[in-house]
Amino acid sequence: MPTKPSKNLEVIPNPGPKRDYEISLECPEFTCLCPRTGQPDFATIRIRYIPDRLCIELKSLKLYFWAYRDEGAFHEKVVNEILDDLVKACRPRAMTVTGDFYVRGGIHTVITADYGAGKKKAGK
Repeated sequence: MPTKPSKNLEVIPNPGPKRDYEISLECPEFTCLCPRTGQPDFATIRIRYIPDRLCIELKSLKLYFWAYRDEGAFHEKVVNEILDDLVKACRPRAMTVTGDFYVRGGIHTVITADYGAGKKKAGK
């Protein structure tokens, strides 16, 4: 049976919860739909985070990203929603999500959202 897209994010225990260390993830093949035109939007999604007790399980993250392929959403909504969902799933010490969207209409868009104000931020 083939794997299907899913918004269900799974987590694993952090093997080094006493230490601050950064995890960097990159998805260079992210796709969602423009809510105005229905045309595909392509992006590289970058995640940098400092885990606390939990880490994001990578296969579930891949399936989570796949779930956006048929979903219409503006770039700003996509990046902020990804950050909210990841923070809810793993409760990191800090996290940064960046969506680097391909040029559309002559405009290159990069959206960055942070979690962990007042703490050491991932990627900073």
